[in-house]
Amino acid sequence: MLSPHRLAFVEAAGIALDLAASPEVESRWDAESACAGMTVGGLAQHLVSQASLAVNLLEAEPGGAEPITMLEHYERAAWANTDLDSEANAGIRTSSDERAAVGADAVLRAGREALARVSELLALRRDPDRVHLSWQGWSLTTDDFLTTRMMEIVVHSDDLAASVDLPTPDFPDAAITPVLGLLTAVAVRRHGQAALVRALSRPQRAPDIVSAF
Repeated sequence: MLSPHRLAFVEAAGIALDLAASPEVESRWDAESACAGMTVGGLAQHLVSQASLAVNLLEAEPGGAEPITMLEHYERAAWANTDLDSEANAGIRTSSDERAAVGADAVLRAGREALARVSELLALRRDPDRVHLSWQGWSLTTDDFLTTRMMEIVVHSDDLAASVDLPTPDFPDAAITPVLGLLTAVAVRRHGQAALVRALSRPQRAPDIVSAF
């Protein structure tokens, strides 16, 4: 049986897959998305691939590195600390568009297979309870890793819905609560406590930008 947190990831990934499988997304697959420089198909592929990435890393050896915190993860990640035109961010857009070139059917089929497999892997997950991010060179605990993937799912589901004029899907509390906690923590680290307190409670004194990324 999955823990509530791990079940939330599976449910969030399913919601994202349903959005990516909508006729509106398929009909605009090659059009530019709400993320400038990235097609709708590329964005859908990036969204659906969060489950595939989880499968790949959960099937791999956890590695010997002790896990770091999620805040350390985002402090170190190149894409989170450079502008949208940086090599790291441009590379994400380009690779997603390239992977989407196989077409909607193939992308969705891979997503469905990954979603079925990730439930099995999470149910079997035992100590050492960590995931090694091979392309980064460090590790996160399994549940922290899943929170980072849920953040990607929630944020890019909004991007994809906006790209094809669909409502942004709602996510279960067990998914949205840790995602909002993560985004808030990263935003506090970037802008300070007062900025977030004012943005949430005193708009007359709030700064213009309190974005986590």
